[in-house]
Amino acid sequence: MPAVGDDVPMYCSQQINIPPDLPDILKQFTKAAIRTQPNDVLQWSSAYFHALAKGETPPVKERLEMPIATQKTDTGLTAGILSVLNRQLGPKKLVKLADLEQKWKDNCLPNERLYSLIQLGSFGDEIEWLKFFALACSALAGNITSAMKVICEILTRDPEGGAARIPFDLFKELYTYLAQIDGEISEEQIESVFTYLQYHVDKQSGVVQPRNFLNPDCPKLGP
Repeated sequence: MPAVGDDVPMYCSQQINIPPDLPDILKQFTKAAIRTQPNDVLQWSSAYFHALAKGETPPVKERLEMPIATQKTDTGLTAGILSVLNRQLGPKKLVKLADLEQKWKDNCLPNERLYSLIQLGSFGDEIEWLKFFALACSALAGNITSAMKVICEILTRDPEGGAARIPFDLFKELYTYLAQIDGEISEEQIESVFTYLQYHVDKQSGVVQPRNFLNPDCPKLGP
């Protein structure tokens, strides 16, 4: 073993320059990875740091959810991931297909589900984000009533666990769109839902919340 002083490099804390921001960056990265539980850690990590470097919203869930997408054909969708996508793409309103494909990949979601939603909505190279978002909520929820509940919970500005209120005009736009995609919900049924909800909306300063349309007295949202 070489003796001390025999040209063996010696290191001490004074010689190693640790960037002052590095510990906090690594701490936040670790917390984000644990909270998000990405299916592909390397892909997600690349997207995470790329977003930070560009000053964009990283693919990080707001809270921990159960693991997702264990198979290539799984939908991989959760409310948490849809919330991430909405924070990333929602401000743009019109989204380029290439941008959606990249964010979808960044969130470790399978392409099969993306392209099935694009086909269902007959989207082209430019996509109306809210319509795609509504379809994704429907794919997650399984029926139009549950889809509208998820939509309210993600788009609301109320705190988590609150009333999940959204503007009634926005509710009408997205519900009408999903009803038209469904194809089995008549215009009369749509109008009966709106007529019932209007009574509550008038007392709630123009907003609607899930408890309004989940009320047993409300006409069915679905077929």
